Amino acid sequence: MEISKTVAEWESDLGSQVRALRLRANLDQVSLAERAGIGLTALKNLESGKGATVKTLVRMLRALNRAEWLLTLAPSVSISPLQMLKAKSMRQRASPKNTRQGNGDEHGH
Repeated sequence: MEISKTVAEWESDLGSQVRALRLRANLDQVSLAERAGIGLTALKNLESGKGATVKTLVRMLRALNRAEWLLTLAPSVSISPLQMLKAKSMRQRASPKNTRQGNGDEHGH
């Protein structure tokens, strides 16, 4: 996946994917716009890469039963192993002391 695309390139690619989904579902633009509850012009703008609102995109994806695409835009946040180590709770006990052989004096006196 190329991340260095321009906004216009991203819009064009997304529009092409939306159009392909619509055609696979055997829907014309008017039918999909009605099913999604969006304007025909909004759908045409989305498909042609001229931009659309997030609301238009969400409604259109729902109408095409592809709302799961939205989950890829904002995956759920998980804690990384490094964060888990940093968040480790404070120690509750001291480690057992090593006892020295000899006089039994822990402090070496």
